[in-house]
Amino acid sequence: MQIVLISGLSGSGKSIALNVLEDAGYYVVDNLPATLLPQLISTLRGAGYQRLAVAADVRAGASISALPGQIERLHDMVDDLRFIFLEARDETLIQRFSETRRRHPLAEENLTLGEAIARERDLLEPISHLGHRIDTSDTQANTLRAWVKDFMQLEQTAGLTLLFQSFGFKYGIPVDADLVFDVRCLPNPHYDLNLRPLTGRDQPVIDFLEKIPEVGRMFDDIRGFVANWLPAYIRDNRSYLTVAVGCTGGQHRSVYFAERLANHFRDTVRVMVRHRAGARRAHDGRTGNGSGAAR
Repeated sequence: MQIVLISGLSGSGKSIALNVLEDAGYYVVDNLPATLLPQLISTLRGAGYQRLAVAADVRAGASISALPGQIERLHDMVDDLRFIFLEARDETLIQRFSETRRRHPLAEENLTLGEAIARERDLLEPISHLGHRIDTSDTQANTLRAWVKDFMQLEQTAGLTLLFQSFGFKYGIPVDADLVFDVRCLPNPHYDLNLRPLTGRDQPVIDFLEKIPEVGRMFDDIRGFVANWLPAYIRDNRSYLTVAVGCTGGQHRSVYFAERLANHFRDTVRVMVRHRAGARRAHDGRTGNGSGAAR
């Protein structure tokens, strides 16, 4: 039996993730108290269900504090247990609630929306590092759907998944990053008019960067740091390690480094690549602004 747990901040996209899994054939349960997880699994297994997706968050009240213990118990009940934790920056969450005019589940008369979000973040902090964290701050709904599908298509094998994520510092550091590297000190292809519309995945940009000795030195330093400390993270029984590489806009240098690092480690460990600013630019190009991000 395969179980996927979904949790995270209100407004971060949990409904979208659940819809993806439901469309893929999972039996979906939303807003379940964590203490009822073992009973639910036993019941559905007896009924012949093989794939289950469950959302557990602060809407279930104090029971969310029981989730870490329940996860340990579930590992003894099923062979395939996965956990996705969705989050976003405060300003993004405030914008989303303002656009949808929905009430935050922790909203009270004496709490502002910002205070309710801060309270929820504190309550969820103990479980935020238990699974695969996804920062949806600059992510449109279609991109989040694709990321969830990529996550579910990973082969269920023992070991750590190494995620390389490019981003632009002008949009803020991803809140799901475990390690952050800054490559803004390197020459920027943005100032070459022929390279400006391209990305770090395009050969002309790759050729431009690989002619610069400092780029090779920076790559060797980052590669060496990750390689040297990766065994320690594996011994720590982590399932995921997110390495974020940032440049100014997240279009050229950071994308180049994320792709090159992923290619280097692909034969050593399970690897994923994510380009955060690219998803944001694609969305902005269609809408003309930053609205309409994943809910």
